[in-house]
Amino acid sequence: MARIFSGIQPTGIAHLGNYLGAIQNWVALQEGNEGIYCLVDLHALTVWVEPEALRQQTRVNAALLVACGIDPARSILFHQSAVHAHARLAWIFNCVARFGWLNRMTQFKDKAGKDREAVSTGLFVYPNLMAADILAYHATEVPVGEDQSQHLELANDIAQKFNHDYGVEFFPTITPRIIGGSARIMSLRDGTRKMSKSDTSDQSRINLTDDADAIAQKIRRARTDPEPLPERPAQLDSRPEARNLVGIYAALAGITAEEVLRQHAGSGFGPFKERLTELAVQKLTPIGAETRRLAADPAEIDRMLQAGAARAAAIAEPIVAEAERLVGLLPAR
Repeated sequence: MARIFSGIQPTGIAHLGNYLGAIQNWVALQEGNEGIYCLVDLHALTVWVEPEALRQQTRVNAALLVACGIDPARSILFHQSAVHAHARLAWIFNCVARFGWLNRMTQFKDKAGKDREAVSTGLFVYPNLMAADILAYHATEVPVGEDQSQHLELANDIAQKFNHDYGVEFFPTITPRIIGGSARIMSLRDGTRKMSKSDTSDQSRINLTDDADAIAQKIRRARTDPEPLPERPAQLDSRPEARNLVGIYAALAGITAEEVLRQHAGSGFGPFKERLTELAVQKLTPIGAETRRLAADPAEIDRMLQAGAARAAAIAEPIVAEAERLVGLLPAR
């Protein structure tokens, strides 16, 4: 049985891209694996977030994960800051990782943009915390998209350097579980950009808490082009918005893009959007309704997360305590 770790930032509300690209796969991976799923609230601090908003969004996203099918009795679901082992191991990894390694991280370059001198140092070193998130549990597999493998390569570099520096075989190699065929969901307003919680336009994404009216409005307003749907997916290569809507339909229906086009080739986007709306409402509104029901009891959400954190700490604490012993730190008690 593999121990699998994955996390999601609790800033903003999880959207359709998060669900199709990650969360539904986490649900499937619960079968036959030991799943550890984390709301990475410490990572959220790398950019400014209003404190009460962070607390509220952490609870809502926890409710969303449960509503999507993460079972807190079968898997471990918790918030990162409740398990202090993460931060302790991250500091050790800050001292193991090399500046040049972090400087090559393309995601930092993308997020920092041209004003790199003004961004948080946390944004620069957060891959070390990500490595600690995984290695604190000796997790051996992490489900990732093909564009996220660079950080796992860094985590393995850190683990190997730690083992080499201290003459041990303590931290295992992490294997990326590439989620083949996962939908890469793009913005409803720009088919060349990923759907994102940080996009200033709420019309660019379908939030998992959106009701039927909001879903219908966003799909109706989604950018398209004047051409009808073609017969083959290759004919969508130069039509990013059309390709995105076909991909969303395929992912929600559990079929291929080829099958979608066999059913809808020659159709204009008016009728196609109506069919897509019906499908999206059918699949997503039960998730939103269950999320609202769960989130209405924040005390129960807190209890659930704290129980998960206790289970997570029982795994991580002895591993991180041994890492601290290996580097020469005295025991805390």
